[in-house]
Amino acid sequence: MKISSLQHTFQENRPNSASFFEQAKHSMTGGVNGNLRYFAPFPIIFEKAKNATLIDVDGHPYVDYLLSYGALMLGHAHPDILKAVERVWSEQGTSSFGATHPLELEMAEELITLFPSFDQIRFTNSGLEATLFSLRLAMAATGRTHVAKFEGHYHGAHDHVLQSVNPEAHAAGASEEPMAVPDSLGSPDYYRQHSVILPFNDWNACERILTDRAQEIAAVIMEPMLSGYIAADPQFMKNLRELTTQLGIILIFDEVKTGFRIEVGGAQTYYGVEPDLTALGKVVGGGFPIGIVGGKQSVMELASPLRSNKKTEVVFHSGTFNGNPLSIAAGLATIRYLKQPGRFDQIVQHTHELRSGIDALAKQYELPLQTIGIGTIFNVLTTEKTVQHYRDLGANHNQLRLALDYLLMENGVYSKPLNRFSLSAAHGPDEIKATLDAFEKSMAALKKDPLV
Repeated sequence: MKISSLQHTFQENRPNSASFFEQAKHSMTGGVNGNLRYFAPFPIIFEKAKNATLIDVDGHPYVDYLLSYGALMLGHAHPDILKAVERVWSEQGTSSFGATHPLELEMAEELITLFPSFDQIRFTNSGLEATLFSLRLAMAATGRTHVAKFEGHYHGAHDHVLQSVNPEAHAAGASEEPMAVPDSLGSPDYYRQHSVILPFNDWNACERILTDRAQEIAAVIMEPMLSGYIAADPQFMKNLRELTTQLGIILIFDEVKTGFRIEVGGAQTYYGVEPDLTALGKVVGGGFPIGIVGGKQSVMELASPLRSNKKTEVVFHSGTFNGNPLSIAAGLATIRYLKQPGRFDQIVQHTHELRSGIDALAKQYELPLQTIGIGTIFNVLTTEKTVQHYRDLGANHNQLRLALDYLLMENGVYSKPLNRFSLSAAHGPDEIKATLDAFEKSMAALKKDPLV
């Protein structure tokens, strides 16, 4: 079996997606509106969705595990979301005031109750904007200019954090002292020079780097779980919280992926560790664009217009669509659904059932596969080795995972090639069975005709 033959089958079975993509390349750069959306030979073009199902322009249905990169915690067009959005139109009459409205306070108070680290919040329109604003607050609070981030962690497409997200091994330096490697053409040297790269889950190395460079580091920003599914060691998290407090460094949790997916109160609730600032996105918008920064009042108040009439004494933050009623209403409906007894736990249970089934099939077909994750997120790794940090992912047999993904798409399961899996309230026993059937057919094909 060759990847090229799988891609040929993929292309033959999707003539409408192929035709659309050829046309789109002329009007949209690269045919997509985000580089991560592309995969060879072309991305599937979807035109409909319902519950846990996507339907492409060729009429093929798929059980959806991309879920808009994890944002759709209740699935597509959940009745609670529809009612909440319709209520906005009927009662408020607009999608955007560009001014403060009552739903903003409702959401703020809901989040402050759920996240113990939150004293105050501010709305943005994406997780990217949330991480950017949190770093600006941290630099204002400390007067320092450098940002420490972990190798392999992604915090959005802005220059200060688009460093060492997917560095090539030959350029990344020693594992105990990683080098900053830009992930984009056009990234100014300033950001590479003002980035400190940390090794995830290696406490001795992190302690040394942070202590040595404490006077220049404004913030440590991290995904509590790398890519949403590789967990930090609990003691590592506690040590990091203690050391950053001791050194006067702002600790920022990027919970855009993990918020409401590990526990309703995020990975910080799971670990029992309170950061100074948290960035949220995805799930908290219920399928609409949103970002949130929440944290300690002493830091958040630096952005208050009540602080001073002088611009140089206030952290600037604004945005026309910040806190728009559609996003907040959908987000509130999602949160209130998940808070109902047993609702979140049921999604976790279905996730465990799916993972157990995949792991059992991997053993049955003697394939080097394992699932890894916590809560409602996981990934299928093509290595049997223990994975604790970014460099461990180098043991993955990526061509095997890619072949599995093309086979899964032919058998009606979609998560985008090489992407993690997210579950929703719409994934029930029927979807789990259909997915495991697809995995069995795909693994049987791989076993019968191995990669060459």
